[in-house]
Amino acid sequence: MTNIVGIGLDLAWSARNNTGIAALRWDGQCASLIEARNVGSDDDIINAVKQLIGANQPVVVAIDAPLTVPNLEGRRPGDAEVHRVFGRFHAGAYPCNRRLLATHHGEVRGEVIARRLAHELNIQHRATIDPRQPTRQAFEAFPHPAMITLFGLDRTLKYKAKAGRSLPARLTAFREYQRLIREKLGKGEPKLEIDEKLVHLLEERHLIAGGLTTLKRYEDRLDAILCAYISLYYWYWGLQRCRIFGNEEEGYIIAPVDDRTREP
Repeated sequence: MTNIVGIGLDLAWSARNNTGIAALRWDGQCASLIEARNVGSDDDIINAVKQLIGANQPVVVAIDAPLTVPNLEGRRPGDAEVHRVFGRFHAGAYPCNRRLLATHHGEVRGEVIARRLAHELNIQHRATIDPRQPTRQAFEAFPHPAMITLFGLDRTLKYKAKAGRSLPARLTAFREYQRLIREKLGKGEPKLEIDEKLVHLLEERHLIAGGLTTLKRYEDRLDAILCAYISLYYWYWGLQRCRIFGNEEEGYIIAPVDDRTREP
């Protein structure tokens, strides 16, 4: 089976905020963590991806950000589909449109990154995939629906900052997030190797060292790890266990599905 690198980008909508990037290496038996860190500018993102792969290295990149946004207002059909299927799990997609997102020098940042990956690194933006075959491609993902499927949850984890959500409650959710990565993905197919590097990244100290800004940067890294796993999961299973919500022309989201979410 092809050795491949799976990269996850928890892409901030603006370069003013931190983006999480993580990479996993699949060796035919399991996926192991290469690194997870925070980056800032578009150039930082492209350079980080470039450092992780060679010119001919098969790679699949899952990006948590809209990559195709043709609609000026409202929301994309794919966002509506995700909300219809995953809304009851609190994992519906946020409405995406150009008025909302075109704040990155007048452009949608996800579209900019997708173009640069294609033009500079030959990583082509494509929703469809040939499972377990060599490829260099990127696609749009969304961690919350993936959590429902991959972790077997009935509700999303409430670890993100939100009005009325206390820090102790968030930390409890973060600990559950860490546990589920270890226990669910560590026994998943494809299997995530819970090696020393990943164990260190999932330690309690990351939740209590520093203030809220430090915690947000850690959140971005965790979400990037999940995106990296989604990239390999889609490459491994294709449409057998994943679904394309929407289409490439109008915008889409790829998410793992199970018997609860396979059909609209």
